Amino acid sequence: MNSSLYPSLYQINTRVWLNRLSSQIGRPATLDDIPDAELDELADLGFDWIYCLSVWQTGAAGRKVSCSNPQWLAEYRELLPDLHEDDICGSGFAITAYTLNTLLGEPEALARLRDRLHQRGLKLMLDFVPNHTAPDHPWVQAHPEYYVSGSEEQLAGQPQNYIKLDLPQGPTILAYGRDPYFDGWPDTLQLNYGNPAFQAAQIDELLKISRCCDGLRCDMAMLVLPEIFQRTWGIAAELFWPTATRKVREKHPDFVFMAEVYWDLEWPLQQQGFDYTYDKRLYDRLRGQLARPVREHFWADLDYQQKSARFLENHDEPRAAATFPAHVHEASAVLTYFSPGLRFFHQGQLQGWPKKISVHLCRGPEQPTDTELLAFYRHLLDALRLDVFRNGDWQLLECKPAWEGNWTSECLIAFAWQGQNGQQAIVAVNYAPNQSQCYLPLPLLNAGGDIYELKNLMGSESYERSGDSLVSPGLYLDLPEWGYEIFKLIRKG
Repeated sequence: MNSSLYPSLYQINTRVWLNRLSSQIGRPATLDDIPDAELDELADLGFDWIYCLSVWQTGAAGRKVSCSNPQWLAEYRELLPDLHEDDICGSGFAITAYTLNTLLGEPEALARLRDRLHQRGLKLMLDFVPNHTAPDHPWVQAHPEYYVSGSEEQLAGQPQNYIKLDLPQGPTILAYGRDPYFDGWPDTLQLNYGNPAFQAAQIDELLKISRCCDGLRCDMAMLVLPEIFQRTWGIAAELFWPTATRKVREKHPDFVFMAEVYWDLEWPLQQQGFDYTYDKRLYDRLRGQLARPVREHFWADLDYQQKSARFLENHDEPRAAATFPAHVHEASAVLTYFSPGLRFFHQGQLQGWPKKISVHLCRGPEQPTDTELLAFYRHLLDALRLDVFRNGDWQLLECKPAWEGNWTSECLIAFAWQGQNGQQAIVAVNYAPNQSQCYLPLPLLNAGGDIYELKNLMGSESYERSGDSLVSPGLYLDLPEWGYEIFKLIRKG
């Protein structure tokens, strides 16, 4: 399979995908029914990874909560006015076993899907939920000591965080899974990382899962860090991730771990074995629509940026098309996906779907395609296929005022990419609601008296400039509000 320093990933809501396919073929669809043509299209778009969300077995207990929680029900009905109980399949993160959900096919269907992806040069990423399980996971009955327990006093004072269950050893109070800033998730139970026997069992689970896929997206990965676990539960715990990631890679050296992580804990998790960590901070700064904080984010060390998963939406965030006005959306996408790191796209993002689908549902609404946005993303993905963006050297450029007092140069953010065999490309974005100008000195090697063609990768235009002028005073840019340019530089001699 092809590999690149900066791959692209496409996240798919598997249950919703198969539900739509079921309506097309007139019977319940499984992974085996996914047409080869759909996989071919994903490969043709230039993706390296397919991240299939919610493939693992869930149970009746989690689904019962999903079907009865008033707040969640209101969200479902807002999304699906014609909601039926069959549309509620329970959260894909309330897992009872890391085996393929029986509704998605027989166990071997997952291996067959992976093989079909591999035939197209695609890798498979799946979920791992380290913090909690469903209430009807077998461990609850067999190993209640693997979970965080509670007292009658805690149950009385925090009923949103604890539940009493009838277990073989008698009535037992256990904690719902949660993070320290929110109430518990009532369709889950909290695992206890202070128990070394549990940590060993969890690593065994990871070793089994790693035989099914090429990488894992680890849900809320920072919650099991000892300092976070101690703060949340008052329980001391040993480090989990360094041992877990090392043991998996002893069996599968190229296995990839991606962490969903917040609270400025990205770097610690990168140090503990994660190949990629969510870059929520870039996303939040882009939503702020101010150029300076976005530019300052790119001052970070390249070692850190290379391991950042850059996204504009995913199953947790609102849809980009509903969050960013059209021109801001395109400018944000250029900055997100032409920076170094893993490029994370979400099903429906390319089409501009405005409605986010709950992870508790297995059906989504019909949503219109924004043809202009789709055309934009197709151009963007075409450009990202160039080796200079997949394996090249990236640097942030300085945008100099076009004349004395020209403050709008501060609104521009620009990158240079240099690849093998002299490949060069420039990305520039005016991240502001006003027209902006600057000179952009380019890091050309041995420009001399050469002429360069600047070919627009998002359009058909091309320009010729002397190498000397591109070095000093630099490429002159005059971009409209939220405008951008992506140029491939071709040395003409």
